[in-house]
Amino acid sequence: MDRREFLNIGAGAAMATGFAGVLPGCAAAAAVSANNSDSPIHLKDGEEDGSPLRMRFLGTGAADWKGRDDRGELRRLSSVLLDSKVLIDFTPSDEDMLPEGIKPEVIFYTHSHGDHYNPAAALRLGLKRIHLGSTWIERAKADFDKTSKETGIKVPEIVPLSTGDKVTICGMTLTALPANHATGDLKEQTLMYLIEKQDVRVLYATDTGGIPAIAARLIGIDPHAKGKAITGLVMEATMGMDGDEDFRIFTHSSVKTVERTVHMLLREKRYLPQEGQPAYLTHMARTLHGTQAELDATLPPPLKAAYDGLEVTFKA
Repeated sequence: MDRREFLNIGAGAAMATGFAGVLPGCAAAAAVSANNSDSPIHLKDGEEDGSPLRMRFLGTGAADWKGRDDRGELRRLSSVLLDSKVLIDFTPSDEDMLPEGIKPEVIFYTHSHGDHYNPAAALRLGLKRIHLGSTWIERAKADFDKTSKETGIKVPEIVPLSTGDKVTICGMTLTALPANHATGDLKEQTLMYLIEKQDVRVLYATDTGGIPAIAARLIGIDPHAKGKAITGLVMEATMGMDGDEDFRIFTHSSVKTVERTVHMLLREKRYLPQEGQPAYLTHMARTLHGTQAELDATLPPPLKAAYDGLEVTFKA
């Protein structure tokens, strides 16, 4: 598809993991059952509570980004840093985007694809804890043990997450939600996350084809069930502007998918962002998206393409 053409647009039961502890520089950590812009701001210890949620996009690209392309554009593989302490996904491509002196201690993985998951990169960070889906934890442990032997770096605690599990750590709570995405392991349940900090509720939805019904029900944005609205949205748009017939349709979202989702949630008052706060796109495929400048000029509001190094402050 020609780029100019598509730019022309007008659960399973929850399982309590039952651990508790204190990580250096973080608030007390505990997991419980789910049944019940723009300059860097680095938080000091003890400042987590009472402050907005800060998200730094380390990478915003899908798996087909292999360095800078012929347009001069570069997107690293998708990863975010929360309050300078917690990561969601991380690969070697993101290492140069960590602010100097910042050493995150916790990582949450969405799934095992290599553009999100890299044990060597994680071990080099000196992480204290790793969270990932319970459906592939034994495979992950084997990966980390192998990498530990190769690097001589000790493996941190690896904690399994099932759909609906909540982890409160570093002043925020992350809820594991089922994503609509598949890996080579047909038993693996991929995840996305609801990130909560006091009244701030941000849905980080990648990789996924739309928002599955169980995920919507768990976080309260299903119009058929009462729940608390989300106040921020970051959602993948791998398939591009007019990519609804792309082969990725079973496992990824297009810009139109995100736009329809946002419009419905706004109409139903299940998405109540701070005035002027966009819904951010991430995990954008090199072959299906224009440049950042083209996206800034053509994306329908309230959508905005995130970019590597963008820092966003989410408020209730």
